[in-house]
Amino acid sequence: MKKLIAWFKDEEGQGMVEYALLVGLIAIVVIAGLIILGPRIRYMFEDVADTLPAV
Repeated sequence: MKKLIAWFKDEEGQGMVEYALLVGLIAIVVIAGLIILGPRIRYMFEDVADTLPAV
């Protein structure tokens, strides 16, 4: 019984799992942002590229 309780209290790897979840969440937010803002950014760069030869 003591080994089972010790196994449940063991926190090795907890920090690594938390960092992995955090990195996964950040990746999801970045991907969602690129999907939402991607076309706007592309059109902005196209406008800049079209304006540069005229300068």
